[in-house]
Amino acid sequence: MAFDIPKVNYSGKIREITLGTGVTSVTVGGATSYPFHLFEGSMPHPPRIAMEVFDSKPDEWPVAAIEPFADVLDDPAAWAKKNVAEYGADMIALQMTSIDPNGMNRSAREAADIAKKVIAAVDVPVILWGVGNHDKDTEVLRILAEECDGKNLALGPVEEGDYKQIGAGALAYKHVAVASSPIDVNLAKQLNILLGNLGVPADKILVDPTTGALGYGLEYTYSVMERDRMAALTQEDEKLQYPIICNVGIEVWKTKEAKMTEADDPKLGSAKERGILMECVTATSLLLAGADILILRHPESVKQMKKMIQNLMG
Repeated sequence: MAFDIPKVNYSGKIREITLGTGVTSVTVGGATSYPFHLFEGSMPHPPRIAMEVFDSKPDEWPVAAIEPFADVLDDPAAWAKKNVAEYGADMIALQMTSIDPNGMNRSAREAADIAKKVIAAVDVPVILWGVGNHDKDTEVLRILAEECDGKNLALGPVEEGDYKQIGAGALAYKHVAVASSPIDVNLAKQLNILLGNLGVPADKILVDPTTGALGYGLEYTYSVMERDRMAALTQEDEKLQYPIICNVGIEVWKTKEAKMTEADDPKLGSAKERGILMECVTATSLLLAGADILILRHPESVKQMKKMIQNLMG
């Protein structure tokens, strides 16, 4: 007697969201089943990889994370070009850490000018990521939204405290809003509703559930993403039917385990392999939970995750 694989009946579909313009634009979403359950439904667009670029030279990075970018760390535009040309990035995620009031506190104008150079340097979609300070993020992202009108950037993080200001910029100048909430499916849904009420179109919203690294809250992120996908696909919850973006690299490479050298603890083995493995394990877990865009740092992680996605897509 033949064995029939039990199948879930899906009643919902994840919306398709396009980033960028022209032939190098990237579309994500569109799934009609749980992640990679291709025997039950379809995933017309495979998950995609964005690579980080920082708008100021990073400090306190482990050696393994610095090595691939040592020649471009002082030049964000050149860094972005290298990520695309040499490492095959589908998108660029500009981490605008220089605007942090508790750090460099770079002016909004100066930060925007640097971001515009990065955007001009590549033809792939660009994700602009602030620091979670409502005032500073709003100031910078509104400038960039206006001055990059029509480039279909992703602006984030858009949180409950600044969604009106940043969401209005995304709406007016045709960009995508990255709706960010603190690892809670109900708060994620509420923010999506608020952006919709503001007038942001349903095809201009990505969901950031807040990413925890392996050993640092990954299981909470996974659980929230799992519940999000269940509600979206089996309960027809239209307010959760959005693609998910996960900011992985910045969370993984700041952990103690990723920074420790072999001299600090010889039992942990190769520091380089350890950091890459932590990034890959975190990213793989999030893929299986429903991530549509992964923001990664190390080129080897990008290579391995692209291979993983290809294998999972059959």
